Amino acid sequence: MSLSEPPVNADGEWEIDERALEAIALGAGVLGTGGGGSPYLGWLRVRRQLRLGRRVAVVRLDDLDPDALVIPTSGIGAPTVGIEKIERGTECLSAVEAIEDLLGRAAAAVMTDEIGGANALEPMLVACHKGIPVVDADGMGRAFPEVQMTSFFIYGLEPYPTALCDEKGNKVLFPRADSAEWLERAARAVTIQMGCHAGMAGPPMSANRAQEVAIPGTVRRAWRLGRAVLEARSGRTDPIAALLDAGPGVALFVGKIVDVDRRTTEGFAKGSVALEGLDSSAGDRCVIEFQNENLVCRVNDEVRATVPDLICVIESETGTPVSTEELRYGSRVTVVCLGAPAELKTDEALDVVGPRAFGLEADYRPL
Repeated sequence: MSLSEPPVNADGEWEIDERALEAIALGAGVLGTGGGGSPYLGWLRVRRQLRLGRRVAVVRLDDLDPDALVIPTSGIGAPTVGIEKIERGTECLSAVEAIEDLLGRAAAAVMTDEIGGANALEPMLVACHKGIPVVDADGMGRAFPEVQMTSFFIYGLEPYPTALCDEKGNKVLFPRADSAEWLERAARAVTIQMGCHAGMAGPPMSANRAQEVAIPGTVRRAWRLGRAVLEARSGRTDPIAALLDAGPGVALFVGKIVDVDRRTTEGFAKGSVALEGLDSSAGDRCVIEFQNENLVCRVNDEVRATVPDLICVIESETGTPVSTEELRYGSRVTVVCLGAPAELKTDEALDVVGPRAFGLEADYRPL
């Protein structure tokens, strides 16, 4: 089987089995750039549904009727909380159903807001329960910490209606929102009251509108990245080299974690991680700043990469992505950078997801 394309049936559907799910979860961890929640927990939840006989099918947007209703869904909150406060597993399903109830119309498909981390898998849980497909697209091509940082809103989609739901069944619906930035502030405040983690759904859109505002092919990209690492492990070859080839990407630094400053504040995991160089990076020092996701990588105080390019911390021996909540002193890691999707590198996108949108004193230089 080619690394470039997964198998599809005569209807254009790609049915996810356990092997493909493992690859997607691993690749989503890479695309999470440190955030998006633990893909391991998401993988466990979806795998359980597959073993119960439920089905996950992935479709392209152009395989749907142009008027088909697509509802994006994902988790919202601090990734560090997502490990300690285990989901019930129905939060996103309840949020999607709240949107359907408001519209008086059932979704034809679901899509993730961000392909990075566990949020690549949240729509699959919804798809299992509702018997509808998952769209091979998202709004980020990676993970970002704030609601307005999606191609949906960058390219003109109205930020409503949107729904939040927690593990207790509490629901909050935003039938209107003045702007995506206002929705971020309001939804973040609600999420904090829900325990810093909740399921989120919306805004709904037609398949035709999704083609205009979404980033296509991101589930497949996660699969390709994960499959490359899994095949390298199986063949006992270098998983970092395989990942960089599949990315494509470059290695920025090889080293050992020597310090982690991490705190949960304002509903985010914020902080930095410092590394001492090993092998080709011996004698150098690297510092990465993060807000859920890795934002900037500096080597010897020189900026080497920034958002929206994907700065990923990877275990050097196994090729396993390391999220911000999993950073540990002494871990030997390789910092890699993958290029951002074209949709995130326009002037209008950089105003929202570029380094200065995060308060960083740096200009974006494409990988």
